[in-house]
Amino acid sequence: MLEVRKVYTAIEETHMEGGKKLNTPIKIVASMAVIKNPWAGRGFVEDLKPEIDEYAPELGELLVDELLNAVGSPDSVEAFGKAGVVGVDGEIEHASAFIHTLKFGNKYRDAVKGKSILSFTNKRGGAGTSITIPMVHKNDESKRSHYITFETMIPDAPRSDEIVIVIGASTGSRPHPRTGDRHTDMKEMGLT
Repeated sequence: MLEVRKVYTAIEETHMEGGKKLNTPIKIVASMAVIKNPWAGRGFVEDLKPEIDEYAPELGELLVDELLNAVGSPDSVEAFGKAGVVGVDGEIEHASAFIHTLKFGNKYRDAVKGKSILSFTNKRGGAGTSITIPMVHKNDESKRSHYITFETMIPDAPRSDEIVIVIGASTGSRPHPRTGDRHTDMKEMGLT
């Protein structure tokens, strides 16, 4: 059985950037589940698949529900990403195991009608470790306006035998984006 100690959601809403007001505030949300590491205390576990198959879909559903409650609707999500942080007694592979499977990622991608690969970070750390969620546009990874990074943390997680699993979303681009995109660069450089 999946042991969830807590669900934690961080929300940032930007109204002004560079001294210029935004026409529409941009909300960035990270929804996080703090779970007991199912491989903790078992030594090196060769086959992680049984736990992935059992828990990844449940984690995906839990976090998608939490995130959409904070964002408002699937259509509000423009950029998305994911992250995992394993406690200091776990392996990086333990955090990766849940976020790098379609059984987890497709729960999110399908819910928001996204096509892009979910960008990610995974690492090991103790309670209060910073969690970085990189994001891209949900349907076009080349849109630089939606290359967004959200930084958050949970003061008491992960404990040494826990994993923090995270999905993040933005309701818009970076404030006042002015760096073009890959397609524009390719045209200017004569590469198309």
